[in-house]
Amino acid sequence: MGRAAGRTSIAVLATALLAGCVTPPPAAMRPPTAPSAPPPVAEAPMAPMAMPNPIYKVGNPYQVAGMWYYPREQPDYNETGIASWYGADFHGMLTANGEVYDRNGISSAHPTLPMPVNVRVTNLQNGRSIVVRVNDRGPFVNGRIIDLSEHAADLLGYRATGTARVRVTFLGRADLYGPGLAPRSQETLPEIASAVPAAPIAGVEATALPPIEGAAVAPPPMVASLPKPVEQTILPSLPQVADGQVMELPVPAATAIYVQAGAFTSAVNAATVAARLTSVGARVYQGMKDGRALYRVRIGPFQAVADADAAFLQVQALGHNDVQIVVEAAMS
Repeated sequence: MGRAAGRTSIAVLATALLAGCVTPPPAAMRPPTAPSAPPPVAEAPMAPMAMPNPIYKVGNPYQVAGMWYYPREQPDYNETGIASWYGADFHGMLTANGEVYDRNGISSAHPTLPMPVNVRVTNLQNGRSIVVRVNDRGPFVNGRIIDLSEHAADLLGYRATGTARVRVTFLGRADLYGPGLAPRSQETLPEIASAVPAAPIAGVEATALPPIEGAAVAPPPMVASLPKPVEQTILPSLPQVADGQVMELPVPAATAIYVQAGAFTSAVNAATVAARLTSVGARVYQGMKDGRALYRVRIGPFQAVADADAAFLQVQALGHNDVQIVVEAAMS
């Protein structure tokens, strides 16, 4: 399963990796020793030609296939979406932070997280959960949230199907030379990490225009209730080392996939975007975040990843690049 992976040059990244993207056809917590880990998916070839030179890296904003990505420190990262995997085509090549990619390792690529960091990835379809090292850039196909190494995808039980619905939760900066978290001497102090934004992007202020005299006034926007979020079960006692240890965590009995075209604090702004996406069935869903109302413009729900992918591409074609795929617990 190919995918786009970051390299030291954005131009090389965009050209070399997009060409390799191929998607296969769709198809109470236990003790840490619960399921046994399957063996590695394949014997690795002889020692890679690339020479590793690992560094801690956040990275600059970059563009791939018309989409802008803004790497930054994200200690509160906790998102759901669709995961893919990559394998033999990239085995032995350098990752975006100077490590060597090993298809039999427990690593991953992410579009914006710092590198290397450890994250917990939980398969929301079977409850399998592992700690994975992020040391590469990607994926850049249809809003995928993370690209796991081939063996990591095997451990989570989705190597054969190619994709899975997952939750990705940030654990901490990884040790440059080991599978665990970095010692305190390597950590980035929070005040330093948040002192300077990763990209020079100013907030966009928007207000509704005053009504035009004599013009008909549109009715208030219809707002649906947001589906119940997929709750996480991430406890401090869980392992934080990317060693391939598989755990089983509680997951919803059923989930649904949504294509999200934006999230707004203003219901009017959300309704404006939804109106532009009427042709693809966009609706406004109201939820809460940090004690404030948040209005999300979404298309769905979908059950098939292929259907969500098609809607994702439709939204992009209509000029909305701030689009992502999210997974929620299915409404009863």
